[in-house]
Amino acid sequence: MGMYKKLLVAVDGSEISLHAFKEALRISREDLLVLAVAPPYSGDLRVVGTSDLGNLLREPCDVALDKASKMAAAERVQIRPVCVMGEPYEAIVETAEDEGRDLIVMGVRGASLAERLLVGSTTARVIGYSSQDVLVVPEKGTLGWDKILVATDGSEFSRKAIEKALDVLHDSRGLLTVVSVLEISPHIYAVAPELVEEKIKLPEKYVEEVKELAASRGILAEGVVREAECANQFITDVAREKGIDLIVLGSHGRTGLKRLLMGSVTESVIAHAPCPVLVVKL
Repeated sequence: MGMYKKLLVAVDGSEISLHAFKEALRISREDLLVLAVAPPYSGDLRVVGTSDLGNLLREPCDVALDKASKMAAAERVQIRPVCVMGEPYEAIVETAEDEGRDLIVMGVRGASLAERLLVGSTTARVIGYSSQDVLVVPEKGTLGWDKILVATDGSEFSRKAIEKALDVLHDSRGLLTVVSVLEISPHIYAVAPELVEEKIKLPEKYVEEVKELAASRGILAEGVVREAECANQFITDVAREKGIDLIVLGSHGRTGLKRLLMGSVTESVIAHAPCPVLVVKL
């Protein structure tokens, strides 16, 4: 993933965030900004001495950055630890913008959509509001680029993801799995089966176009087209079946949280993916 040179890795001291930091070292070991955020104090200032308040607020931040610094020292990597105060997702997004970062790396916990993308989830909000690409690393996910999956629906958002996937594979010379799904409910078969036959041609066309583009760059690609009621489940099922190292998906730039948490394919895939997911912004 040589196209990413300036990473921001968000840590909070948890094993999940530190695992994401460790995986980020596979991408770059230079110009690493490791960010921890001290949330604003919402208690009664009268019960806390003002001289102690700053240290109290910074303590979780300092603990998280100390853990990351020790991991970095063990790997002989230099990092720039930064602690800021504020709403975590806002601090991450604003710092990434201000520092000119080209990738945000974060961890995600849990095994279900409800656990991973709760309203207020920092990871969910960063994905929704950031204009930078975001790499989301599940708690047991290992980053690699020998087997990459990209989903296409013919949109400009998926085309952006395809370009990024091909860029990653340019150096690794791994295998690209291109998937496209025809989302259709079972009752359509009874009402208009000819419509199904006509519509399945579009996903097949999208996949063939990507395979041809990959071949023109000397990259091996395979296609998978299926009819399914749920695109996100189809994508994660294929990722498991084929032992995918990285899923690359497109997103709509700054989506905002309302759009983010309304069942979009990208966010649902993140919730259930067995491997890291790279969300590419337009």
